[in-house]
Amino acid sequence: MSKELEHSFVTHLQENQKIAHKVCRIYTDDADAHNDLFQEITIQLWKAYPKFRGESKFSTWMYRVALNTAITLYRKSKKRIKTEEFNMVEYRLTVDTYDDGVEQQLKLLYAAVKQLNDIEKALVFLYLEDKNYKEIAYALGITEVNARVKMNRVKMKLKKILNP
Repeated sequence: MSKELEHSFVTHLQENQKIAHKVCRIYTDDADAHNDLFQEITIQLWKAYPKFRGESKFSTWMYRVALNTAITLYRKSKKRIKTEEFNMVEYRLTVDTYDDGVEQQLKLLYAAVKQLNDIEKALVFLYLEDKNYKEIAYALGITEVNARVKMNRVKMKLKKILNP
């Protein structure tokens, strides 16, 4: 990979790393699992970056890779997560520390979201990130109409969880 491509990747990742942290927050329960998933998402983004064609925004593409990585790893939770060493010689990433205290008021919502299945979690996550249905559909690999239908069903399901 060329130095320009490496620099571009690092710049994109630093500007959008909160996306990966948010995905990790939805799919993990503790700091170690969060860090492991963040590392694996970063590795998968790095591997896939040469194929990123810019047909969508980097952030939208990153959502797709991050969610697919999280869903794949946690569906296979009985298997051990295999990670690869990620070492950038010339460019070092500065990783923002994830402050769990900032989102304490969202604890109930996150607890309810954790009761959803993997696809429903991804749908809610993208919806809360103010993604439109076209972007949600692209990130999840479904049609826009299907994304709308699923979102309406998830909203009803969350209402039942939060207001039994």
